Amino acid sequence: MSAPTEQTQPEQASATAARPKVAVLGAGSMGTTFALVLADAGCDVTLWGRDAAVLDAVDRTHRNEKYLPGVQLPAMHGTTDPAVALRGASIVVVSVPSQVARATLESMKDLVHELATPDAVVVSLMKGVELGTDKRMSQVMAEVLDLPDERVAVVSGPNLAPEIAERQPTATVVASRSEATAQLVASACATGYFRPYTNTDVVGVELCGAVKNIIALAAGMAQGRGFGWNTLATLITRGLVEITRLGLALGADAATFSGLAGMGDLTATCASPLSRNHRLGKHVGEGLTLEEAIKATGGTAEGVKSSQSVLELARAHDVEMPITAGVVEVLAGNLPLSDLAAALLARPQKSEVAG
Repeated sequence: MSAPTEQTQPEQASATAARPKVAVLGAGSMGTTFALVLADAGCDVTLWGRDAAVLDAVDRTHRNEKYLPGVQLPAMHGTTDPAVALRGASIVVVSVPSQVARATLESMKDLVHELATPDAVVVSLMKGVELGTDKRMSQVMAEVLDLPDERVAVVSGPNLAPEIAERQPTATVVASRSEATAQLVASACATGYFRPYTNTDVVGVELCGAVKNIIALAAGMAQGRGFGWNTLATLITRGLVEITRLGLALGADAATFSGLAGMGDLTATCASPLSRNHRLGKHVGEGLTLEEAIKATGGTAEGVKSSQSVLELARAHDVEMPITAGVVEVLAGNLPLSDLAAALLARPQKSEVAG
């Protein structure tokens, strides 16, 4: 075996410069999985979270048994100190529950500006709409961190964390108002099994990610009630109509909804038991109360809290979303689940192409 070639100082500096430093905020299943992808793609990754035991294990043994059991992570750092994660980061990935994103980022705003690089890009993995403001997660990030849209990106697609963690082939969408920013993030996470495409339609990509969780709740409820593939196909198809209606009302690009972030993510989330929203809906369909279903699901199901804010957003723009409205009523205890299908099917007849 030949001896390793000694690098000169300029070569070493070049190798370091080619390895972006990335802070991933949120050590749940998706945050950890995306950190895995970034590390596999050659980034220097630090994963931040609040659970000291989890982050210590990530740092020492490269495992996160709480959220990704059985998965060996590539080399990465783990910390509960946000300053350690953010120092020198050129990309900051946010993967916390959408309804606590504002508070989490407010507590880190000064650190982001002081410790991350001056042109650092902030990336959302979150799929929700904020209660009370009806703002998308990219809007919350830009507002709280005082960033221009050109330094904000979102990642969304058919990206079920357990499958990605097994390095099964998939694709995703990286969206930003700035094509250069989208390409930067895409380059940082491109691997032999994870294929990123870029898009400048942030509104459409984010709405797809938020609303598909609500449709997945309905799909899970239907499965829990014992309904079959016809019902599932109906919910997916008409759910896509609802997502498209809202997106177009907010200025999104119609092409987004037939792509990975739209139909791709919607199909995966509605059909797979790996989806927390699907699982929670199924528990409700089987007769559990919402509180019991949340406990049985064992993790964040973003569609539960976002359903109300999405419906408020739709009503503010005079957009009809009957599946979303039905899910809100069922979760609030105002509509028996047994009556949901009848309520949807009893709506006035109209042409399918009319929406």
